[in-house]
Amino acid sequence: MAPVPPARHLLRARDLADARYADGLTVAGLARAAGLSRAHFSQEFRRAFGETPHAYLLTRRLERAAALLRHTDRTVARICCDVGLSSVGSFTTSFTRMFGKPPTAYRESFPPAAAYAMIPSCVLKVYGRPVLRTFREDSAHQPK
Repeated sequence: MAPVPPARHLLRARDLADARYADGLTVAGLARAAGLSRAHFSQEFRRAFGETPHAYLLTRRLERAAALLRHTDRTVARICCDVGLSSVGSFTTSFTRMFGKPPTAYRESFPPAAAYAMIPSCVLKVYGRPVLRTFREDSAHQPK
């Protein structure tokens, strides 16, 4: 069996970071997934993708946090934990550095999450029906 080129291993690690960013991944864990030592993995990852594995993982987490801030009413602390970060202070600092404003100000610059709430059509139909029906068919089938 021919060995897999290193680029394939790097892609596997990057895909893992994209899919499981909230699971507390570390650079060491990504290096294990790629089958490389941590130092060699970091060097190869940076050469292949233009940023360090830590920066890539943090970027994925902050992008997801921004989406959660725009579309949910979760607290900043909960969003911080939901995206795999443990320190709200570090999260706020990194978020501000990336998006130019702190998480709460970022959230306030968008419509409230309730504006994005999707109501299933079956629920709309049930609550959209008239309470008192006055169809001719209804009165014809009533017992006298």
